[in-house]
Amino acid sequence: MAQHVCPWWQVWTFDNFFRPLLHNIPKLYSPYVKPGMRVLDVGCGAGFTSLGLARLVGEQGKVFAVDMQPQMLAMVKRRAAKANLEKRIILHQCQQHSLGLKTSVDFVNAFWMVHEIPDIPNFLAEVYGMLKSGGRFLIAEPSHHVKEAELRNIVHEAERVGLAMVEYVKVRWSHAVLLIK
Repeated sequence: MAQHVCPWWQVWTFDNFFRPLLHNIPKLYSPYVKPGMRVLDVGCGAGFTSLGLARLVGEQGKVFAVDMQPQMLAMVKRRAAKANLEKRIILHQCQQHSLGLKTSVDFVNAFWMVHEIPDIPNFLAEVYGMLKSGGRFLIAEPSHHVKEAELRNIVHEAERVGLAMVEYVKVRWSHAVLLIK
């Protein structure tokens, strides 16, 4: 797998006005994300999913929007303010080799980004450490870029750190899996 990080200036190629037509956030995430939850959105990009998750967790919940590019986080901040969701979203800039976030969460979202991580086993171990018991972890990888066999390798690594596969999830243009701690 390539460990190339999508540059912030290319985010609009996939996070644009067509995206809601492809990925319906309430439909995709409402089976897993409920009001009051604490959610980690890793590789949040411009915040399309972070904002949708913030609506799902409600006023009592929190979304940790994590990205290593400050430009991405700046976009999330602007979009959250415009949507009046800034109190529900906590921005965090991670490093290439570590999330560097010490918190516990009920749900983790890693959408189209695990293939960009240089040390996937370490990343999965960090996620495992943040997930509460029974917490769920959705990994979606772009099917035009990541082969299904590569997702199976990620699942195998996730199982090695203690996560268990629940099911494959249908996500447009993606290979996706739901894991549980």
